[in-house]
Amino acid sequence: MYEEIQAQVRAVTEELCAAAGLRAGQILVVGCSSSEIGGFRMGTQSSPEAGRTVFEALQSVLVPLGIYLAAQCCEHLNRALIVERAAVPGAEIVNVVPQPKAGGSFATAAYAGFSDPVALESIRADAGLDIGGTLIGMHLKQVAVPVKLTLRQIGEAHITAARVRPKFIGGVRAVYDMDLA
Repeated sequence: MYEEIQAQVRAVTEELCAAAGLRAGQILVVGCSSSEIGGFRMGTQSSPEAGRTVFEALQSVLVPLGIYLAAQCCEHLNRALIVERAAVPGAEIVNVVPQPKAGGSFATAAYAGFSDPVALESIRADAGLDIGGTLIGMHLKQVAVPVKLTLRQIGEAHITAARVRPKFIGGVRAVYDMDLA
């Protein structure tokens, strides 16, 4: 089962990185319910093995590309994020260490797997992957654009992906409105 999850995570991560045009130094935020991957209701069957599998598969794609992972914790930690310190120089760090039932198995695996992990209350990521309905949108830069991936789920968890684009400011309508002033 975990080999299939690992292959699915790699595939969607590669596809999302390409679709979003992610470059070295950018950040991908990922929220992951290990319970949902196993076919259970979120928060009811936390699986350290599933969390570790997802983390390792993500890192196997992201690290060679120089893209940073921001692992979202669960709602018990207010959806805080675990990231490598190098990804967020000068960021305001918070003091928390996730656990499988308080932060989630995925964030716990990230904290254990990063070389120098730190926790943040928020981030503005360049793309996002939501595995199991974890609501990552609050951690994306504006403007988020949905990305339709070839795979629709990882294990039993539905997935949603997004990239961001710069805001459109001004344009013909804004120039017209200024002329009326």
